[in-house]
Amino acid sequence: MTDRERATPAIPDDDPSRTLTVANPDDPATTYISLAGGTYAMLITGEQTNGQYCLIDMRIPDGGGPPPHRHDFEEMFTLLEGEIEFTFRGEKHLVRAGSTVNIPANAPHNFRNTSGAPARMLCVCTPAGQDEYFLRVGDEVAGKDAPPPQLTDDEMAERRQRATDLAPEYRTEML
Repeated sequence: MTDRERATPAIPDDDPSRTLTVANPDDPATTYISLAGGTYAMLITGEQTNGQYCLIDMRIPDGGGPPPHRHDFEEMFTLLEGEIEFTFRGEKHLVRAGSTVNIPANAPHNFRNTSGAPARMLCVCTPAGQDEYFLRVGDEVAGKDAPPPQLTDDEMAERRQRATDLAPEYRTEML
C-alpha cells in the first residue's frame, strides 16, 4: 500500500436506497411557498440529498426579497431572469441574469428586486436546512403563478415573528 492509499479514505459503497432526483418546477408535486414577497419552489430538499444541500427556485417580484440576515452555511444564487440587487457586508451589487453569486457562511447579506420587473434565480444552500426553514415560515401556495395570500397586518406580524423565533434553530440570525 502506498502512502497516498493510506492517507486517502476509501469511497463508501453506493447506497441503493437513494434514488435519482429529477427536479422540474412545473411538476404538480412541487411545493411552492410564498415568502419575502416571492414564490419559492422547493426543487430538491435536504431529505432527498441526505442533508447535503437543497435547491430552491425563487421567483422574486419587483420589491421582493428578505431582510438583512446571516447564517452559518454557504448560499449560492444563479440568476436565470432579470436582475437583483445583493447587499453583501453593507455594499450593494447589481447582478444580472447569467451571473452566479456565492455568499460565504456567516456574512451579512440580503437581496432586493429593485428592477421594476420580475426576476428568477436558483438558490443552493449547503448543507440543507433552508428548505425546511422556508416551509415553516412561509405560506404554501398552489403554484408558481399563484397569488400570495392576502394577509392582515396581524398575520404579517405573526409571520415575521415566527421567522425570527425559528431562525436560531436553522442557524440564521436576522439583522
